Order: sequence, then structure tokens, then C-alpha cells
Amino acid sequence: MLALLSPGQGAQTPGMLAPWLDVEPVADRLRWACAITGLDLIGLGTTGTDDDVRDTATAQPLLVATALAVAGAIVSETARPSVVAGHSVGEYAAAALAGVLTPETALVLVRERGRLMADASQQSPTGMSALLGGDADEVRQALSRHGLTAANVNAAGQVVAAGSLEALTALAADPPTGARIRPLSVAGAFHTAHMEPARASLATLAHAAPTRDPLVTIVSNADGAVVTSGSDLLERLVAQVAAPVRWDLCMQTFADLGVTAVVELAPAGTLTALVRRALPGVETLAIKSPDDLAAARALVERHCDSTHEPGPAWRLAVAPVAGTFRPGAAEPGTSLAPGGSVGTVVSHRSESTVEAVHGGVLVEWLAQDGDPVSPGQPVALLHPQPVLA
Repeated sequence: MLALLSPGQGAQTPGMLAPWLDVEPVADRLRWACAITGLDLIGLGTTGTDDDVRDTATAQPLLVATALAVAGAIVSETARPSVVAGHSVGEYAAAALAGVLTPETALVLVRERGRLMADASQQSPTGMSALLGGDADEVRQALSRHGLTAANVNAAGQVVAAGSLEALTALAADPPTGARIRPLSVAGAFHTAHMEPARASLATLAHAAPTRDPLVTIVSNADGAVVTSGSDLLERLVAQVAAPVRWDLCMQTFADLGVTAVVELAPAGTLTALVRRALPGVETLAIKSPDDLAAARALVERHCDSTHEPGPAWRLAVAPVAGTFRPGAAEPGTSLAPGGSVGTVVSHRSESTVEAVHGGVLVEWLAQDGDPVSPGQPVALLHPQPVLA
């Protein structure tokens, strides 16, 4: 089972697009992304300085445009991933790869996301620092003591703290035992309450954005859950502007799903490094240049499920996370409204609701009370029902 991953902000580097302009299908998609966003992304990615590519307002659409352009060079109708995910802004590329958003919608939303987050960063002096190592409980206590947020929990021993510069300075002077602190070159405290103005404005803009339900499994930054509703994923995309990224839970879900290989889209390296440490048995490939395309295509061919034909999402209710299934009170033959509860999955993380996304008549249970379930596993079969006037 292959997972296709899209990197987040911080992966970009000056000149990163230069070699891709010789790959015509990629260059064509990049030119289209420039037209859609109204930004000179090609100029930014070829001749832009380090300061230019770090600018939040343009870095975010640059990253998503690059990931989508490169994905088009390795994915086909007969060779496609079974799972997609993205770190922070990379989740917008993942949403497009899953079919939830069109590439054009993803690019417009991420252009506005970057602009709004850049504006929010100007309202107060905030930032982010990486904490490497240290005891997890001590790290949590230190962040709480200084009024900071764990904005990214990337893996065991890799947490990014975010908040006021004053609080980050105090943390650096009083670090948790055994932890190294590295300030990050970012504009502000992303994925915290400091980004609430950006989240609220993006929510207004995204309200009418068209979506469809995922065509492949997509794993959410928020909690590592498999998301089966396009509208739910869009809400999560908006909310993650001011909410922590739990990449550690995403990787746990990859393990639960049985992912055997990971390809990270350009500009790659960060996410595959995390996967190698957390999931040592999973084959990884980071697409860093056009020289990696042939190997990426071969890896996709070897690990993709070419026989998979996604069925209509509205006929199945699936587990959002791994855990123990607890069915609801409905009996076979019961009509469930769209979004109605089929039951819950109890895990060590939390208790998650299993939804009948499109509603329907419960035909049969595919999992019984107390059964262990994996994320994305069908637990109930529903028959579509007509909407009565």
C-alpha cells in the first residue's frame, strides 16, 4: 500500500524549481498555477532569494503548486496511491490529490491562506522553536509553564513550540532536561490561537468552495483520522490554520492502514526522514529532483493497488481511527440521516464517531461490538435512500 505525502512550509529552498522547468508536463502545470494564483511562482522558485521563498504569503502556494505539478508526473489512472496526506499547508495538495478539491480550488484557497497567515503574523511578535529530545511529559509541562503551544507534534522527541517571542526566549533559558531548542525562521506562531484572525477569514472565503468526497484514503493532520466526507475535510483544512498538526498520529495511522511504501513529493526530505525513524519497515523515496522521477514511478507501480476501484462512499460507514468498534442503537432497516451516528470507535486517543456521511438505510453490520478495527475499515453497509419531498 502506497502513501503519497506533500511537505509543509520550511521545505522550500531558493532555486528549487529551476531543474523542473526542463520537465515539460511539470513546467506546464507550474505555468497554470501561476495563472490561477496570479503570482509569479516560477520566478519565485527559480530566482527568488532565501528571504523571498520564506515569505509566508507566497511560500505556501509555491509549495502546493510544486507538489501538485510533480504528482502529475508520477501518478496515472493505473498507478495511483492508496493513501494521501500532507503536513500543514501540504494537506491542501493532499486534498486535491484525493479529489476533494480541484487543483484550482486548492491553489486559490492556499493563496488566501498564506496571505491571511502573513497578515496575522504582523499583529504581535510571535514565532516557533523546535524541541528535539527530552522527556515528553517534561516538554509538555515546560510549554504549559511558559504559555506556549505544541503547534507541531511531528514524532517522538520532535515537537515545535509556538507563541510569543518573549515566551520562546524564556523557554530557551529554561529548557526541559535533555531537550535541544532550535529557533525556526518563520513569520509567526502558526497553528496556534495567534492565527485565529486568519482562520476566521479563511472560513468565510472557503464556505462556498466546491468539494467532493475523497476518491482515495486521506489522513487528517488534526488527529490522524481517515476522513470520508469532503465537507468535513474542508472544515479541517480551515481549522488547522489555528490548530496543532499531529503528524505523529498520521504516521500511526499509516502503520494501522498497512502502508508499505511512502513517496514524498518535491521539495522532499523532511517527511520521509520522519517516516524512516517512526516506521522503519516502510520503503521511502523523497523526490528532490527530476532524477528521482523514474524511481518514484517504479515505486508507485510496485506498491499501488491497481485492482482497487473505489466504491461509492455513501454506501459504507467506515472507522475514522484504529480502535474498538461500538455500534449505535440503530437496527438493520433503520433510516439514518446524513451525518447520523452509526457508532463509535474507542481508541487510546479518544472516542470517535462513525458517521453515515450521506445517510441511508442500515443494511447490515460489517463489524460487531468489541471488534478491533483499522482506520478506513467498513463497519456498516447502508443502502441509499431517496430524499422525500
